[in-house]
Amino acid sequence: MTITAGTPAPPAVRPYESYVYAYPHKTAYRPLEDRPSLRALWAAEPKDALSLYLHIPFCEVRCGFCNLFTRIGAPEELTTRYLDALERQADSVRDALGDEQPVRFAAAAFGGGTPTFLTAGELERLCDTAEKRMGADLGAVPLSVETSPATATADRLAVLADRGTTRISIGVQSFVDEEARAAVRPQRRADVEAALGRIRDARIPVLNIDLIYGIDGQTERSWLASLDAALAWRPEELYLYPLYVRPLTGLHRLGPAVTGPEARALEDAAWDEQRLRLYAVGRDHLLSHGYEQVSMRMFRRTDAPREQEGPEDYACQTDGMIGLGCGARSYTSALHYSFDYAVEMREIRSIIDRFTATEDFSRAEVGRYVDADEARRRHLLQSLLQAAGLPVADYRARFGTDPGADFPAELAGFAARGWLDASAPDGLLRLSPSGLAHSDALGPALFSPGVRAAMAAYERK
Repeated sequence: MTITAGTPAPPAVRPYESYVYAYPHKTAYRPLEDRPSLRALWAAEPKDALSLYLHIPFCEVRCGFCNLFTRIGAPEELTTRYLDALERQADSVRDALGDEQPVRFAAAAFGGGTPTFLTAGELERLCDTAEKRMGADLGAVPLSVETSPATATADRLAVLADRGTTRISIGVQSFVDEEARAAVRPQRRADVEAALGRIRDARIPVLNIDLIYGIDGQTERSWLASLDAALAWRPEELYLYPLYVRPLTGLHRLGPAVTGPEARALEDAAWDEQRLRLYAVGRDHLLSHGYEQVSMRMFRRTDAPREQEGPEDYACQTDGMIGLGCGARSYTSALHYSFDYAVEMREIRSIIDRFTATEDFSRAEVGRYVDADEARRRHLLQSLLQAAGLPVADYRARFGTDPGADFPAELAGFAARGWLDASAPDGLLRLSPSGLAHSDALGPALFSPGVRAAMAAYERK
């Protein structure tokens, strides 16, 4: 597929607009006036390849960059009340799926928050919820679980290994203690290394390590030191994340280092340049050490066991997804839905309290309907942000149209910036190395006007 710009190169854009891990973003969701029943929503949906996601909204600490839906600690038996509510929700959702068609889960994940904030016994209960109430066979499908250095204890990891976990992802962010402190992530490298040792001892097939670049004071040398420390464990996957300072997070509350629009613009430009440089250093280092690039963020060891892998970054939105827990999303072909969303701790606590008190989970409360145009945008965005690219024939088979005809202006703009790979084989729409590096600008450029307006109107809380 050839796309030419035919116009002068457009003005430069900031490379770090937004990390697009789901579309539409939850800030585009709104309370659903019709509160549709889950039974009606799922009645005509395919149910033979669902993804299952269980959300645990608790952490032992909250990092300075974190804007996830999570709270610090769980006083007064809150985890027990939360798991009680999760079981009620699972029963309601499984009933809504019905038995008219076979219900099969092709992948499962526990996220958060930090799922391993739960005790070993509570993790057993979480697995029982997935298996005995939802019908997921955790021993037969890929199961990914997130953890942290402080909570990756031997007893918790033993439960996860015994229950079929195939992938564990640990947020390290930096092996340099000074950088961890700068990111408001209290940890010591010795504790991180000990946690990684326990994970390897548990023999879970796939280890993923998350690292962050763009931290204040980080240099190419210190970034390479973190990368080499991670590589010493030969992780099957590595995710390299650019640092963002988002509203209502700890780093945001610390305030900008400079004031005034001109000084702020210069600081932003310098930070963008730093992140782009460190991204390229990290990418090239991993490629030279036996890893392949799957997306801007994801790198996989080329000899990793493929049979243990779960879906790629975006696949949970290709088929249906069931999300359980107050921070989880669910996807049907026509509606994405969840519970309310917040970042500020007081609001999060209130939403968790409401979730634990809920008895009736039979209706969707908050979400956004997805029409045919949004479905096309979502598919193009999900596929194009992967290094492998989008086979145009797949898009045409799914929608009966061509992406070049559906999104001529957007794709021409990407081509003009050099973000599309002109050497890609015919019939493949693929990003160039520069395009992958600018994924966080390219993704938001594909948002629809309606989604943009809804996100802009969202009142942060």
